[in-house]
Amino acid sequence: MMQLKTLTLDPPPGLIFPCLNPPNKTLKFHRFLVLILTFTAYAAFHASRKPPSIVKSVLTSPTPEFLNATISNGTTASNSDKGSFQFSRNPLQNDTGWAPFNGPDGPHRLGELDLSFLLAYSIGMYFSGHIGDTIDLRIFLTIGMLGSGIFVIFFGLGYFLDLHSLWFYVTIQVLCGLFQSVGWPCVVAVVGNWFGKAKRGLIMGVWNSHTSVGNIMGSLIASSVLGFGWGWSFMLPGIFIVMVAFLIYLFLVVNPENIGFELSGEEVEMSVEGVALVDSEINDTEESMEYEDVESSVAIGFLEAWRLPDVASFAFCLFFSKLVAYTFLYWLPFYIRHTAVAGVHLSHKTAGILSTIFDIGGVFGGILAGFISDMIDARAVTSVIFLFLSIPALLLYRIYGSVSMFVNIALMFASGLLVNGPYSLITTAVATDLGTKTLIKGNSRALATVTAIIDGTGSVGAALGPLLVGYISTRGWNSVFFMLIISISFAGFLLIHVVKKEVKEKLNDGKWLWCSILTH
Repeated sequence: MMQLKTLTLDPPPGLIFPCLNPPNKTLKFHRFLVLILTFTAYAAFHASRKPPSIVKSVLTSPTPEFLNATISNGTTASNSDKGSFQFSRNPLQNDTGWAPFNGPDGPHRLGELDLSFLLAYSIGMYFSGHIGDTIDLRIFLTIGMLGSGIFVIFFGLGYFLDLHSLWFYVTIQVLCGLFQSVGWPCVVAVVGNWFGKAKRGLIMGVWNSHTSVGNIMGSLIASSVLGFGWGWSFMLPGIFIVMVAFLIYLFLVVNPENIGFELSGEEVEMSVEGVALVDSEINDTEESMEYEDVESSVAIGFLEAWRLPDVASFAFCLFFSKLVAYTFLYWLPFYIRHTAVAGVHLSHKTAGILSTIFDIGGVFGGILAGFISDMIDARAVTSVIFLFLSIPALLLYRIYGSVSMFVNIALMFASGLLVNGPYSLITTAVATDLGTKTLIKGNSRALATVTAIIDGTGSVGAALGPLLVGYISTRGWNSVFFMLIISISFAGFLLIHVVKKEVKEKLNDGKWLWCSILTH
């Protein structure tokens, strides 16, 4: 077995107290602390991404479809008539928008704003991996969080300074996207140092719920202060991520060895394989690890990596999965605001809060997908089941989501569960599984290249989806949902041959006896 060397780093400042170091605190305690810190850090990243989606309906002027629906429905329901949910007594009041995002081309400009952030984020991930190899990941993560928080706050300042330049907001989003790209490589690399691969589907499904939890937090924070002016919806999430950055700087331990823990040979090997969880942003040995084995340092070619088994299938599957997931991330509050529920249009604040139901479903979807994939030991089968079930869920949500508040919540929860399940599974457990295949096992550069292909391709889809919605939504929401269903269908069909391979392997191994009986 190859031997591993790690770069010795000083403990974080918060661990200067002996009571927080071994032997006073065990390895189990510090693993739990790492999970909590990395979970909170990435949840803060996602919370700071939510304000643009929450304020979309405020920045744009009412669409003709919305105006006609409001006039025809005569929405005059009061807040007291509808319980805790807020409905607009006069939806047209104060809906004049904010230049340059109001007017008939407003949705186009908002789509372009999303694209500027996500493209910068996608490009930045590749550079973040290289930079993270050369400096302390704790410092690098802290810088990324501070930069993200500062530029989120700057975006909000546009409201208070009465700024209406499109290039100001686009520039802020580009810079924010670059700093945001630091987050994922750092947190996954640190987790890869501390944890092995056993039951990785369930463990990473639980841990990966930080995405949905962050979305929920961001939606609630941004929506709660929307009534005071949309600028506050950016200020508070920006301040929050800055506060979390200080916790990371004080307490995050990058490697167990930094505080004197010695891992056994088996644990080291598992930690090395855990590094395969790293997305496109991690290159070489993310934890600044260097292998003495010469073969492990040989980089695999980009085209050669594409030809490895199942890499292309999962990469393009993630392209379409992320396209759908990020469309909901950036446009769901806007859709809810402009779609009547039980004949009534919700307020901006209520639409933002209600959109968190999708993310709550996503939390359960990621955990459920990880649990099922561990139970049946078949990632592709699990992903395809979730993908194809999400098609009728989206159709039902579009057709019947306006019937009542209860139906809307139930269908939105189901859609979030089924859409986010395979997305979460592919970005974590599947990436690791591909990294342990015989052709590239033990080659950290090959693992980084493979995971870069998978999530890099997915990030392109994430950037494309919100942009397309900005243009397609002006033609009607039925067209948007048609695009989403087509995308999910492509994602599912791309994995069909992988599913056949998994089923055949399980039948040959005798692991799926029930399936063997049915086929005979």
